[in-house]
Amino acid sequence: MTNSGLNLGLSTLFLRKQLLSEEQISSVIAKSRQTKQSLVSTIVSNSLISAREIAELCYEEYGTPLLDLNEFDVSNIIEEILNKKLIEKHKCLPLYKRGNRLYIATSDPTNISALEDFQFSLGLHAEAILVEDDKLQAVLEKVIEDDISGLDLAGADEEALAGMEIADTERRDEPEGDSSDDAPIVIYINKILTDAIRKGASDLHFEPYEKRYRIRFRIDGILHEVSEPPVNLSGRISARLKVMSKLDIAERRVPQDGRIKMKLSRTKSIDFRVSTLPTIWGEKIVMRILDSSSAQLGIEKLGYEDDQRQLYEEMLAKPQGMILVTGPTGSGKTVSLYTGLNILNTEERNISTAEDPVEINLEGVNQVHINLKAGLTFASALRSFLRQDPDVVMVGEIRDLETAEIAIKAAQTGHLVLSTLHTNSAAETLTRLINMGVPGYNIASSVNLIIAQRLARRLCPECKQPEDIPSAELQRLGFTQQDIETGFTVYKPIGCDACSGGYKGRVGIYEVMKMTDEIARTIMEGGNSLQIATQAKNTGMRDLRQSGLMKVVKGVTSIAEINRVTSFN
Repeated sequence: MTNSGLNLGLSTLFLRKQLLSEEQISSVIAKSRQTKQSLVSTIVSNSLISAREIAELCYEEYGTPLLDLNEFDVSNIIEEILNKKLIEKHKCLPLYKRGNRLYIATSDPTNISALEDFQFSLGLHAEAILVEDDKLQAVLEKVIEDDISGLDLAGADEEALAGMEIADTERRDEPEGDSSDDAPIVIYINKILTDAIRKGASDLHFEPYEKRYRIRFRIDGILHEVSEPPVNLSGRISARLKVMSKLDIAERRVPQDGRIKMKLSRTKSIDFRVSTLPTIWGEKIVMRILDSSSAQLGIEKLGYEDDQRQLYEEMLAKPQGMILVTGPTGSGKTVSLYTGLNILNTEERNISTAEDPVEINLEGVNQVHINLKAGLTFASALRSFLRQDPDVVMVGEIRDLETAEIAIKAAQTGHLVLSTLHTNSAAETLTRLINMGVPGYNIASSVNLIIAQRLARRLCPECKQPEDIPSAELQRLGFTQQDIETGFTVYKPIGCDACSGGYKGRVGIYEVMKMTDEIARTIMEGGNSLQIATQAKNTGMRDLRQSGLMKVVKGVTSIAEINRVTSFN
């Protein structure tokens, strides 16, 4: 990371060009120190200025040569100039040398200390080459991690197990985890895990059946079969995964839960949450990939429309009250809550969370793992929090009346409470609390905001194509006359080497409902979810369908995808 003095140099430039305010500069410098990112990376990751804009500005200001890193073949970089410690320290990349000169790719041409360190270490005169920060970080990740710690096992596919299928004469339910014959299994499992990380999977499914064994990845919310190892290796695969998860390999009659930590580099690791389930043909194992970087996403990247984001940030700034996030499993509720907690996570606040389980570790937040067997429930954890001088409390889920009542009491007595429920819409969340037994007046006086959400797949920018849909059909699908008159382009998925079936990545779709006097009155009068939703729409709230159609208008996703994730009447 660049030091504070160098940050000040770039800061002055951004201020002089009126690209950032003094408050924004102070904020990104604090964030860069906290996350150990460079100033440029912090600015780019928080979507304040694009990497391209910064590169072009620095080129104009300092005259440093500008290079498109995508056009440079990094495989040609010679090993002798790759000093990994300096690369990791300064986030710069030596590209090549000519005579006694070393040319170094950097997104910050004011980082003189990086050039001096490389010059001293390699005995060559160092010169800067300006590159875009996002492209540089993508290359650096591969270089620093050495292609995921040497686990690039492209050759270790099903063919590596062909010999074992013949040699294995043991029953499939015998674990036998210590045999040297299991070396191919170790290699195979490592390859599966690293493939899942590279493909951006969220979950891995290892599934035994009578005559086959399949492995599936959930990518962008959809399951895809990726491998079919020999069925007689079912026991060895499950035993290996259980050993890695520190589970009891001899116990195959009851479900177990564990965790795997895979270190990708000195600075980055990925956690897997592991769940086993006994089936009639062996143990099904599901692994959830827990990438802590998802918790560091800026709120700008989650997909909120400007007015929705402003409303969420406004409610986070309140000293007390309750913010509820709702949606089905896998709809991104945890990321929304963690993003809010990251905004609130300052030195002045005491933040405690009760989660089941704790998925991602947050520095500076007191996280409690719920343990029902030991009697540590959401309600008991919440009671303890209130004796610990809290400012912000996060409850993983409100499941019962006891938890709801304590959370509401906390929200009414000077604390900001964040939590989740499993309902289909924002309005149904209020009626769910009423059905639990919470009095309407308590709900009306404590709840500030409700966010219902879904995750939709993004269209691949490389292969998406326009789709011709008549105006009458667009109107039937729910688009407004104003949308249709603007003449927006509807895109459809095609599919290419860079994506999965025409989609790449996901974006959030939100229904953000503020508690207003009208909604509070409807609750007090015993109104149902339809009446509450009508009141919310009268005050300008967009439902999930309308928010999804806005993503179609912007070319982010397709009509088919919005029909899949939202209800269509």
